[in-house]
Amino acid sequence: MTGRHRSSARWPALLALAVCLGVAGVLLTLPPPQPRAAAGGPLTLARVWPKARPATIAGQLDDGSAYTPMHFLDGATSVGTAPTADRRAVRLVLRSGDGRVRELRKLAEEVNPQFGGFAVAGDELVWAESTSPPDGPGGTRLWQVNWRTAASPGTLTADLGDAVFFNSQYDLVPADGKVYWVAAARTKTPVTELRSVPLAGGPVTVRTIPGAFALTAWPWLVSAGTGQTGPVELRNLSDGRKVTVPANPTELVGCTPVWCRVLVLSSGGGPGRIELMRPDGTQRRKVASGLVSASISDVAVQDRFEVLTLVGRDGSVTSSQQLMLYDAVKQRTVVVATGVGVVLCRAAILWWSTGDNEALVWHSLDLRKLR
Repeated sequence: MTGRHRSSARWPALLALAVCLGVAGVLLTLPPPQPRAAAGGPLTLARVWPKARPATIAGQLDDGSAYTPMHFLDGATSVGTAPTADRRAVRLVLRSGDGRVRELRKLAEEVNPQFGGFAVAGDELVWAESTSPPDGPGGTRLWQVNWRTAASPGTLTADLGDAVFFNSQYDLVPADGKVYWVAAARTKTPVTELRSVPLAGGPVTVRTIPGAFALTAWPWLVSAGTGQTGPVELRNLSDGRKVTVPANPTELVGCTPVWCRVLVLSSGGGPGRIELMRPDGTQRRKVASGLVSASISDVAVQDRFEVLTLVGRDGSVTSSQQLMLYDAVKQRTVVVATGVGVVLCRAAILWWSTGDNEALVWHSLDLRKLR
């Protein structure tokens, strides 16, 4: 969700950041790798983690409307969107593992509602809601609700500035009783506004930081828009520490404080292979090559798992990918599922779709259970 964000004029290299972070769809050009074979074939989820049982969620609600999960609160409880029966409105609903549905918001389709940036702080669920009606100005607001009770959602703030979201689990970051996000200042040179609002309500606080940055694991920022190649900077918001991550001119790098994803360019300037390394350049290793893409923008989920996809033949026209996890601890690649369509991951929950239309099914896996 981008909402009311006009940041591209001030941060011209944000597209480079998206590529650097590994947005899904980047196809590599070397022969495709195979997960490391064991005696009985490739490593699979069932073989490596036999106790890990993905949850299955129907792609439709009981009223027949299509359901799209946007964020998982645990392995089975999710918040997502579904149209009304007449398709004139979009609902944001909380769906329990037993199928019960609680409507949180309902907005007319004509205002082009978008929901994103979901984050959880204890029992509080926070998200950004954007509208752009055809006959007037739109806007973006932060909303909040206690997802464990029957309380109604409330607005936290409409003062988001020109917020910048990267389709990342760090678009909204709860910390210290507040929720944080970044916005692009309206300046000639890139300046980041680190904005926050108390979860209990109150005014927005703005801290300006020269340069273009995105939030990563709290309390760190990672540089954004510094160019397509070259070093990346990590900056600690608490103690002011700065870490410059080394990168060659032929590498696109995206980082958390623990791991960096390196997209190594080929001699022709296109993608060549994916590697992981520590921010100081150590423990560098090859993760993938061939027709493999990083499926999500976030690097090494749970400081361990790179989420990868490979275009395959199983499934349908729109659900034919092979979903894999590269385990940075064990240094192995494990096949999670085949015949996969959409792949998403927030915090510790990975989820994906299989099938199409009325046969669409969602699956979720709690990565914390992979020991």
